Amino acid sequence: MDVGQVCVKTKGRSAGTKVVVLSKIKEGKVLVDGPKTKRKSCNVLHLFPTNEKISVKEGATHEEVVKAMTK
Repeated sequence: MDVGQVCVKTKGRSAGTKVVVLSKIKEGKVLVDGPKTKRKSCNVLHLFPTNEKISVKEGATHEEVVKAMTK
């Protein structure tokens, strides 16, 4: 998964919400953030990638992610 890839979480408390991949942590784990979720690491198997991709820099702040996703 690439930085800026919009995904839908499929597992956990925030299942069904859209998140953005901010960086790759290690093999099989990425850092995600979104308007209705907290920034946290997530297993790539718990994400469903969509066709959307937004332009955010790696490690963007929560406010930047929310602003980019609401456009």
